[in-house]
Amino acid sequence: MSEVKLSAETRTEFGKGAARRIRRDSKVPGVLYGHGSDPLHLTLPGHELLLALRTPNVLISLDIDGKTNELAIPKAVQRDPLKGFLEHVDLQLVKRGEKVTVEIFVHTEGELAPGGNLLEHVLNALPVETEATHIPESVTVSVEGLEAGASILAKDIPLPSGTTLAVEEDTVVLQVLAAQAEETEGEAGEGGEAAEA
Repeated sequence: MSEVKLSAETRTEFGKGAARRIRRDSKVPGVLYGHGSDPLHLTLPGHELLLALRTPNVLISLDIDGKTNELAIPKAVQRDPLKGFLEHVDLQLVKRGEKVTVEIFVHTEGELAPGGNLLEHVLNALPVETEATHIPESVTVSVEGLEAGASILAKDIPLPSGTTLAVEEDTVVLQVLAAQAEETEGEAGEGGEAAEA
């Protein structure tokens, strides 16, 4: 798990106008909350934050006004729907050794059984509980040789040590579906025959 250091400034101006001014300076407004403390409104460096957020569940070490250092993980990120730039970020305060619930990506490896089967990701990300400073970026599970009707449950996915499931063990994460193309062709053939008759 990588830790990214960012300098942040507390902000006292709020509202759309203030947020626009912050973004015009290539910065991003944000809020830091957690541990029962009052939310702290921050201004963060836009480019550095954008780079940091490319890593899922990144741990951010915040240097706030050059006075205090806090650890945080991103909880909500708002982007401009057209241009994609960051509009706002919510950060959750964490402590070293503390357990947090996050979602980690599920990657697959291997080939399904022959026959044109399709792999459906019922959950793209798996909710887990893990130490805030050791959040895994993703987990990988093998789908080698799985046939139509097979499922991979949350309990079947190997997790790094210190990481536990935050969902029911029997939750379906991946399932293999039979290819639909052959059935569709069969139905069209039947319909064609009926039209000719």
